[in-house]
Amino acid sequence: MLKNKHITIALLIAPILSLIAYFATDRLVSEQPHSAQKGRSYKLVASSNCRYTSGLCDMKNGDFKIQFRALPTQDDHLQFILTSVFPLKGAKLSLVDQPEQNTAPIDMQPNNNQNMIWSITLPKPNAKQSRLRVAVQANDSVYYGETNTQFIEYQTLFSQP
Repeated sequence: MLKNKHITIALLIAPILSLIAYFATDRLVSEQPHSAQKGRSYKLVASSNCRYTSGLCDMKNGDFKIQFRALPTQDDHLQFILTSVFPLKGAKLSLVDQPEQNTAPIDMQPNNNQNMIWSITLPKPNAKQSRLRVAVQANDSVYYGETNTQFIEYQTLFSQP
């Protein structure tokens, strides 16, 4: 079978042609990255650390990235700290117990002059059931996202008895 030169050439060329077809299809079909346009809104995607008891939650869309940290303050309250890679014009946050529930968002307050760190103190939500909704404005564009609140409890293997 390998003595036939046509089969030997076909076995060598087929993988090369399949790779060329794979990359050509990706280039033709995939969405091309573009910068955020003024007045448009963009969805933030929650990273995997939002689904676990990591203490942090990263949300991003392209180069735009925000990070949440939840710190306990008083009885049954948490301070949510939002850190952004870009200066923000505003940030709103809301906690809901059910996906179809609509709760009015609450304005977060900037912690520094560069408007890159924002915070708010809210009652502690049910970590397994509640959802965190956020909307931020940067460069005349609005970024919004939703994730569960499992990340508010920071646990490691070392902190378990």
